[in-house]
Amino acid sequence: QVHLVESGGGLVQAGASLRLSCTASGNMYTFNVMGWYRQAAGKQRELVASMPTDGSPKYADSVKGRFTISRDNAKSTVYLQMNRLEPADTAVYYCNVHLLLGRTEYDYWGQGTQVTVSS
Repeated sequence: QVHLVESGGGLVQAGASLRLSCTASGNMYTFNVMGWYRQAAGKQRELVASMPTDGSPKYADSVKGRFTISRDNAKSTVYLQMNRLEPADTAVYYCNVHLLLGRTEYDYWGQGTQVTVSS
């Protein structure tokens, strides 16, 4: 069973930066995709950024040019560097990892970390 632990959320003013981290334990495989989603109050969960093992990262249009996703496979960790934060970025951010073993797919989620951006 994979367990994800997130850190790095907090309360900041608009224009500030935060870095989220998510480390997976209990896993001996390299995840096919690691990423971040967010859910604002009253809204559906949405993809923020994802990064496959091989390939280019993918970003939501609203964060392109401000957020950067990276991963360290040796540490089973994915990061989200968030710059020039805006009040619209306020949400609970969830780490997600996707693993494909043979024909079976697995998705794991972190517990979420709150990011609040004040104007």
